[in-house]
Amino acid sequence: MTGVTGGDRAGAGQLVNGRLRLRRFTGADADALTELDADSEVMRYLTGGRPTPAEVVRGELLPRLLAGYDRHPGLGRWAAVDRATGMFLGWFALDAPAGAQPVTQAELGYRLRRAAWGRGLATEGSRALLRHAFATVGLARVWAQTMAVNTPSRRVMEKAGLRYVRTFHLDWDDPIEGAEHGEVEYELLRAEWAAREAD
Repeated sequence: MTGVTGGDRAGAGQLVNGRLRLRRFTGADADALTELDADSEVMRYLTGGRPTPAEVVRGELLPRLLAGYDRHPGLGRWAAVDRATGMFLGWFALDAPAGAQPVTQAELGYRLRRAAWGRGLATEGSRALLRHAFATVGLARVWAQTMAVNTPSRRVMEKAGLRYVRTFHLDWDDPIEGAEHGEVEYELLRAEWAAREAD
């Protein structure tokens, strides 16, 4: 069961779904974010395993993340908390494209601590955000991208209901291992989601 509580203009307070509670980040979450991004395995397909420095989390990442809540109501990044233990597990995101007005689509993202891997939580949280994106925010499309070699993330996209769209190649100044195989994009349209929900 998915529910939205803490109502603001677009139902972006918190999402409760099965084993997860997804809530807005606060300034008090800097240490948890820094710890998440310090794990080389978590960052493997993002930075080649390099951690995000604590000063970048505190001075750039977290302030930008918090400012996004007002810029795009109903979208942004949610801290994922284990409902049973209260433990911070990582985050899920619906990010609006830069400069898009009105916002009709968003990019799905997720990053979880290793302790949360292999338990179906990434799929569970992604499905909660897809429901929020289409049923509450009213988006027309949600997409996700990852490295073509990132099989675990691709599996989450597929289990959440997104379908493969394309493989593409980007020019990186400092490519990480596997970049030569390109990036992949998956998507789900609101009409497709609604048809599945009606079954």
